[in-house]
Amino acid sequence: MALDGVTLAYLVNELGPQLIGARIDKIFQPEKDEIHFFLRQQGSSRLLLSTSATSPRFHLTQENKKNPPSPPMFCMILRKHLEGGKLVRLHQSELERVVTFDILNYNDRGDLVTLRLHLEIMGKHSNLILVDPATNTILDGLKRYSHALSRYREVLPGRPYFAPPSQGKRPPIEDEELWRKALYEEDLNHPLTDVLLTLFAGISPELAREIVIQAGLTTDTRLDKCGDIDFSRLFQAYRRLCNPEGVPVIQPCLYYDFANQSRPVAFTFTPFQQYQELEMEKAPSLNDAIRCFYQSRTITNTLESKRGSLRKVVQEQHAHFSKKLKIYREAETGAQSSLVYQQWGELLTANLYLIPQGSLEASVENYYDPAHSNLVIPLNPHISTIDNAQHYYKLYNKAKATLLKTKPLKEAALEEVKYLDSLLVSLDQASTLAELNEINLEVVGQGYVAGKHLKKDTFKAKKGRLNTKSKVKVIVPKESIRPRVYRSSQGRIIYVGKNNAQNDWLTMRKGRPNDLWLHVKIIPGSHVLIPLEDGEEFPDDTTLEEAAALAIYYSQARGSSQVPVDYTHVKQIRKPNAAKPGMVIYDQNWTLYLTPKPEILERLLASEEMSE
Repeated sequence: MALDGVTLAYLVNELGPQLIGARIDKIFQPEKDEIHFFLRQQGSSRLLLSTSATSPRFHLTQENKKNPPSPPMFCMILRKHLEGGKLVRLHQSELERVVTFDILNYNDRGDLVTLRLHLEIMGKHSNLILVDPATNTILDGLKRYSHALSRYREVLPGRPYFAPPSQGKRPPIEDEELWRKALYEEDLNHPLTDVLLTLFAGISPELAREIVIQAGLTTDTRLDKCGDIDFSRLFQAYRRLCNPEGVPVIQPCLYYDFANQSRPVAFTFTPFQQYQELEMEKAPSLNDAIRCFYQSRTITNTLESKRGSLRKVVQEQHAHFSKKLKIYREAETGAQSSLVYQQWGELLTANLYLIPQGSLEASVENYYDPAHSNLVIPLNPHISTIDNAQHYYKLYNKAKATLLKTKPLKEAALEEVKYLDSLLVSLDQASTLAELNEINLEVVGQGYVAGKHLKKDTFKAKKGRLNTKSKVKVIVPKESIRPRVYRSSQGRIIYVGKNNAQNDWLTMRKGRPNDLWLHVKIIPGSHVLIPLEDGEEFPDDTTLEEAAALAIYYSQARGSSQVPVDYTHVKQIRKPNAAKPGMVIYDQNWTLYLTPKPEILERLLASEEMSE
């Protein structure tokens, strides 16, 4: 749910008693659009004020972010005017998304003055503005702009402060007759949700839908379809949800998607019926619900940003080597078609004295053909027949040399493309920042991007070059090697690598010679390991099928049917010299064709344990 005016009012009512009277001990600006106040009042707390375009908000937090080496200018202005001051008032005007902090502090002359800090929560136009209420003058703003960007007002030091333009919406109405009269003035053909959204202050689209749903109506119900009872129910739902002053107790909630129960998808100040299909968790306070939701969103945004930057690097390299591979294949195909020139040279040599000088072509018996058919060979009439034969021999030798040189280049390019495919699979399936950092270390180790933190001579391969002889070392700290651990329905442990470096560690170090190893045939994916007891050749069939299902799930074949999964013992696996991370070969194996059942995968994924 959005942090609308109504929710802000509930938050102001909740945090007011905790914040009013607190001293501002320290002020930091860890990010360009985020301010942290360290407050002291019978203990310490941290107040976060954010003007982020995607998640503007304020709430108490426990998150400790790293501060820049030198404070930005706005942070220094806040420190000058507000540090040591007392927060004496926290208020919001008529459910607008502007929260004002009144702070009492001594000025440069030693006089006790009150300054106002306005937090304007308006999406990409969000701002934090420090104002001297005695003169209504702006001391500074987190985001400065002039009339060149806004014709309505300027946010610059010394300019007068104007509140954001009003949307002309009505404040909360307590009288049902007045409330109905306001509705009757609107277009009767509009849906109720649109009417509520445009008519009353503080309401977001989610809250408008909830009012309609709690009134027992559908979200597409139009105003002209409502009867007297419908209007009464609507008013009761509106009054129950949109009257922060009249609701003494709220029930904050967090909502989770069943597919991902680690990140909330919504928060509310009371249970919402529109989210009843999601898993609900009650929060101790609205502040905790908002903090948890936005902290999770921040983590997700950071995760996706990191994933996107890594994917861009890998995709650029993938396109580069795919283009090379195409060139090598085309060169190989052309060279293959030129191998026939050897036969032409030999046939011309065998019929040397039968071909007149200056001929444009020669028709000779093709003794390479079992049917001994005639073959017409083009000739250059300006040179002798023997020179024509030597020309074709040269073309043949050139084609043979091309094939000889192209083959290792093509194989190296193909290896790079396959490896980059595996990196893309690992990137898509990484679920934490730590996993992405491991992949980043792997990408740096392969020389695809520069990494200043790597030791000198860590790797020899250079960006954009194929070097099949170089031995590339991938640095993987021991503490980061934590593969996924699952339990089969028979209680057997199943290990799954999260990326190529973990795949290598899992197969070449963790696995014992007799343990069973699984991998989707040919397709990029994770290595899967089933530890076996001494003397045990195979696990039970159920464990084997469930391990194969995990191998499919953590591969490029996820969602496919009848996927071939190879399985063999670890002792059959070897890693060639200079092979890429995660790349292994094996000679003896069995293959299982499987279509994973959703219910089995769901149970397996829910059985994930902390790795050793």
